[in-house]
Formats: sequence, structure tokens, C-alpha cells
Amino acid sequence: MTTYEKGPEDQTQAPHDPHDPHDPHDPHDPQQPTLRTHLSAAGLRARGWTPAMIRQLLGDPDLLRSHPHFRSAPQTRLYGVERVEAAERSEEFRAASAVAARRSAAARAAALRRRREVLARIAAEPIDVPRLPPDRLAALAVEHRNRRDEERALWRRGHVAVPATVERAEPGALDRWKVDYLRHRLTRCDEVLDELYGRTGRAAAEELLRRRIHAAIAKAYPDLARECERRLREG
Repeated sequence: MTTYEKGPEDQTQAPHDPHDPHDPHDPHDPQQPTLRTHLSAAGLRARGWTPAMIRQLLGDPDLLRSHPHFRSAPQTRLYGVERVEAAERSEEFRAASAVAARRSAAARAAALRRRREVLARIAAEPIDVPRLPPDRLAALAVEHRNRRDEERALWRRGHVAVPATVERAEPGALDRWKVDYLRHRLTRCDEVLDELYGRTGRAAAEELLRRRIHAAIAKAYPDLARECERRLREG
């Protein structure tokens, strides 16, 4: 039968589980019990249990404990250590553990395969940086910067758009705007990432694509290599 723990006044008698982030007990406090009598689901997972194994081999918890700070939070399900250890000595547990291990290994292999496929696609994606005369690139970069500044003023309270010009721009600022503009022109790269949304390896794909894009810009415009290196260095 499941035991329900009602309120904070009973928490000094609650079992301690070091795997449970909601456990109010401090194992270093000599005034508190150190004997672990129950395990939470997190504690069971640390011992190799899966949710399916918990349902099949343990069933209902032995104790339900309320969250010490948030009464609306789901109750913590706790299982007696003696019952857990008895189940772990059974043939059913060993068989279920073997199945879980095979499934986990298969899942890791599949994830690694998907990651390799994603990175291979990003590595093969052509990156065609537009080649523009210096004056034309500078003008388009400033125009792009001003348009973004005006858009920012629409949604950022207190921001006032200040138009820039090629003539008044500092060399460092102009280089940043040029790289921003060229990156904006490479929209096909963003479309490829959108197709990979939620897939394994997306973060690694974003990093690989970012490096490929800045390397391509630096190759097309050697005078922007320092700005591209700075962006890669600073992330």
C-alpha cells in the first residue's frame, strides 16, 4: 500500500534520496538520518532502471511525498530500497536490463549515424559568396545596417534609429556591416538548417556551417578575414 506524506511537519522522518533534487535532507547534517530507505525515480534511473522496468517490476510506489516548497507540484514517487534490491536480484530484472541495454546501444548508434549524415550534408552544401566591387559592397552593407536599425527601433523600446553612411563609418564598423550583409545574402544556408530543426546533430551542424560561411567570406574578401576570424573566435 502506498503511504502518503502529508506536510512539512513530517519531513524530518522522510527518507533521504541523494538522487532526488527535491530532498530537503542534508547528508552532512549529523542531526538528520543518513540511512537511505527509499529511492525516487531518479535514484532508480541511476541504478539502471527504465520507466518501463519500474512499472513492470515495482508497480505502485511505497511512498508519495509532497514537494517541500510547491504544493501544486507532482508528488515524488518513492520505492523501498529492500523491495528494489529484491527485484534487482530477480531473473526478470536481469532480462529487462539486457533488453534496455540493447535498445540504448541501438539508439546511440542511430543518433551517431544521423549526426554524421547531417554534418555530411552541411559539409557538401555549396556556399557561393557574391563577388561585388568594394564601393558596391560598402553601399549595400550600410543600407542593410540601416534597415535592420530601423526594424530594431520598432520593437525595442527606447531605441532610436540613427542612419549611417559609408563616409562616416569607422573602418571596423564597416567591416562588421559588410560581413553581416554577406551572411544575410547566404539565406540558402539558413534554409538547410531549418530543414534540420530538432534533428540530432543540429548544434554541430550550425557550428560547422558558421565556420564554412566565414571561411568562404574571408576567401572571397581577404580584407574581411580579420573580422571573420574575430567572429569565429568570439562565437
